[in-house]
Amino acid sequence: MSLLSRLLGAAPDDRAALRPLWSRVVTIAREPEWYIRGGIADSQQGRFDAVTMVLALVLLRMESTPALAVPTARLTELFVEDMDGQLRQDGVGDLIVGKHIGKLMSTLGGRIGAYRAALAAHDDAALIEAVQRNVSLTERGDAAAVAVHMRGLAGTLGETSDTALLAGEIVR
Repeated sequence: MSLLSRLLGAAPDDRAALRPLWSRVVTIAREPEWYIRGGIADSQQGRFDAVTMVLALVLLRMESTPALAVPTARLTELFVEDMDGQLRQDGVGDLIVGKHIGKLMSTLGGRIGAYRAALAAHDDAALIEAVQRNVSLTERGDAAAVAVHMRGLAGTLGETSDTALLAGEIVR
């Protein structure tokens, strides 16, 4: 906590402990396999799709454990913070950045629902369809390859302890 924060009585950032997990989410979303084998578009939209896809899988893993409800909300706040920064960097002004954030959160929520249902189906057809609807693929994109990689990541997350997950220690 900084001197200024202590003087002003500001509360410490309780999201700080989740920054390694957020960093790991972004790192996984940027793994070349998603783009080379899966054909996710290496564009701003494609990278956003990859981040929301990985974040959705992490959030789905976290929602399976009631004790992780607060960290789930904090991790979502880090997503909002990062997206806010990206929008501002892209020149989106203060007056409409909130509207954009609302749309991005709605997009994330929709994808969480789509991936939850598709993963529960244990049927790759449902997951492939969810990928086709929610991920920007190149002309040679392979939604089936992305779906297989997603299911593998979901399995890895399921085998990761709560402590390791919160620390961003997702071993692939």
